[in-house]
Amino acid sequence: MADKYKVPETHPDFRLNKRHYTNAELHLVAYNFIKEGEAFEEKIGSFLLDWIKPSKYVEVKTSGSTGKPKIIRIKKEQMINSAIATSRFFDLPEKTTALLCLPATYIAGKMMLVRAMVLGWQLDMVPPSSNPLDQVFKRYDFCAMTPFQLDNSVGRLHLIKKLIVGGGAVSPRLQKMVKEVSTKVYETYGMTETVTHIAAKRLNPSKNKKKSRPFKVLPNINISQDDRGCLVIKAPKLSDENITTNDVVEILTYKKFIWKGRIDNVINSGGVKLHPEQIEKKLSKIIDQRLFVTAMPDDSFGEKLVLFVENEFSEVFLQKLQKEISELKSLEKFERPKKIYFIEKFEETHTGKIHRENTFKSKVN
Repeated sequence: MADKYKVPETHPDFRLNKRHYTNAELHLVAYNFIKEGEAFEEKIGSFLLDWIKPSKYVEVKTSGSTGKPKIIRIKKEQMINSAIATSRFFDLPEKTTALLCLPATYIAGKMMLVRAMVLGWQLDMVPPSSNPLDQVFKRYDFCAMTPFQLDNSVGRLHLIKKLIVGGGAVSPRLQKMVKEVSTKVYETYGMTETVTHIAAKRLNPSKNKKKSRPFKVLPNINISQDDRGCLVIKAPKLSDENITTNDVVEILTYKKFIWKGRIDNVINSGGVKLHPEQIEKKLSKIIDQRLFVTAMPDDSFGEKLVLFVENEFSEVFLQKLQKEISELKSLEKFERPKKIYFIEKFEETHTGKIHRENTFKSKVN
């Protein structure tokens, strides 16, 4: 069969919950997880069985953050290449202690298992939850979380030496929160199609620069832009084809880029293109509450910029905000919101991100 593939034997230093397993032994562990384990262990068991099967591919479900969730096939060889690139970029050799707190349903959770098996990491598992470090009482070299999990874990981050955060943009508010922690915190850029991250940037550098850092790409990745100004990724070790994204970027060098926002979110106000994510970053300097900006139809401009703030309505706060926004020098003329709405509690997605569309509808309808 053309699809036959022999998965490399697990690394001699590989440990899962303190025990080493060969590929043959993983079979038994996987079956045990599926038959006797908790729901999250069942998913891990299913993936382990998929991994040791003599097949070139693993089927992976996309998260649906940029469209409808779909199932795609990824080569195991590409997952191994991704693991090696991560090890090099973040300096994570064999015997790295790592914590798995993401579900093995999606690529990020699957890749933590692959890294451990291929690179020889010592991996412990905890149930995926909004506050994964609450039941952890030892230190780890490495962990991966979503922004929502990080938000609930800042108080216990000293237990992790290096943390990568993916699955959604890290809000300016959250960036402020991690500025003083000892953990090296990195925001990653990637997607299921690129077998997790292809770039990362440190969120709390030791030299506290005012300017935010650009994303730096991992080894063997080439970047360019299409005619829309969106990122195109050439990663021959991770994907057989070039990947064209809907992310508007500014390319600084062949290794570095600044993410500006999703092209689907761009607001056209009087012919001026506005990137909500950039404006939100500026507004977060003066607003501590969660916020987002979006567009409303406007007779004069076509679309006008409006601001939503997670707070109960207060006339005093509204006037204070309007004054501070008018004095905020970093905001261009068209970047100043034409109207401010207060909402006590934003609608959220299942991963804890702000559900902009639903929140907007709940207020405007």
